[in-house]
Amino acid sequence: MPTELWPSLLEPRLHGADELCAVSADGVRIRFQDGRELLCGTSGLWNANLGYGNEAIARACADALRDASYLSVFRYENVYARRAARALIEAAGAEHYGRVVFSTSGGAANDLVMKLARHYHALRGEGMRKLVVGLRDSYHGLTFGGFALTGENLGQAVYGVDQRLVRHVTPNAGDEIAQLAAQQGSRIAAVVVEPVLGSGAVPLTPEYVQTLLELRDRHGFLLVADEVATGFGRTGDFFASQRWQAPPDLLITSKGLTNGTHAAAAVLMPQALAEPFDAAGDVFVHGETQAGTPVTCAAILATVQEMRRLDVVASARRLSVLLDKALEDLVATEPLVSATTGIGCFRSIRLRTPAGDPLPQQEVPEVVAAIRRAGAVVHPSVNGVQILPSLIYTDDELAELLDCLRLGVRAHARYRAGLGSDTEAA
Repeated sequence: MPTELWPSLLEPRLHGADELCAVSADGVRIRFQDGRELLCGTSGLWNANLGYGNEAIARACADALRDASYLSVFRYENVYARRAARALIEAAGAEHYGRVVFSTSGGAANDLVMKLARHYHALRGEGMRKLVVGLRDSYHGLTFGGFALTGENLGQAVYGVDQRLVRHVTPNAGDEIAQLAAQQGSRIAAVVVEPVLGSGAVPLTPEYVQTLLELRDRHGFLLVADEVATGFGRTGDFFASQRWQAPPDLLITSKGLTNGTHAAAAVLMPQALAEPFDAAGDVFVHGETQAGTPVTCAAILATVQEMRRLDVVASARRLSVLLDKALEDLVATEPLVSATTGIGCFRSIRLRTPAGDPLPQQEVPEVVAAIRRAGAVVHPSVNGVQILPSLIYTDDELAELLDCLRLGVRAHARYRAGLGSDTEAA
């Protein structure tokens, strides 16, 4: 029976289900209304990189709420936002980045970036640069701007999303982006890419990134790294773009930014991108009521400090090595696992039918449910599922996640073949 709540991206028939209603979380476990406690294999929604209930972050938030319950960066500044901006620049690289604009979500930050790129070029006398280029199969949020840039077909036409000033190209196809730049280079304001495409966990190749950097230098557009999902250690570096041959012009971070505790995002840029605004005395027209608030920025600062204290980047690299071996074994030993993609602690497991065809996308939610019944929370992916373990996972917890994955895949296969109940976990 549905409750008053209308949850996001959940089939109406599942509204009100107690097995999907979480009541608490601690470490890497989530407790649900039906009494079960499950291993979280997704770090929340890709954002609780340090696990649930981190005491240092909770204390920092509580202190900020007592001392400055609300202060904004809307026509004012506050010291919490100044401190958080400084910490982010130091983490991303002060030799390149110099300014931070706060936002409240990855989608809103993508809207912000598209506006900023167009305004920047207009101040430089290049007002014709309005085009923004993204990648097919990318995910940049569901706000109207971010939704337009998102490269998956998620119903943009139904909602009247205007994509006339957006183009999408095939990821890792250097010739395609080069051809578009040759034809439209003077009109392109920005190219926005995820270092690892969110939906399918497909990393950009070093060769493709090098092509993007060369085209940026040649044609003058801004290159944006959307690190909403890949930031804060997820791929084995504080930010995935730190492995690029040269840094992007703009970096978007969200999700892990507050370890999932507050709605927050930030856009980092070099001081040079602010100079046309400073020289003209022109105001960038963007503002969000809850952006850069004391509690949000206290959470950001505490998260950065906890990342360092716990040496989370090193932990992510260690877990990545374990995942490489575990997923290699999974492909070798599970007939219905066809391949895996991704890097670091950001992985997709591709599944197939007994006939060898890719698992139909409409069956993916059933596999997710089977893995949940086996004891772990995972998310849908392209013809399979995604796992994004917390960066504080132990070796045993990682092994447990893979065991639940195996049990769920096998249970779904038996059900599909008519050999078991749809409620079996093993």
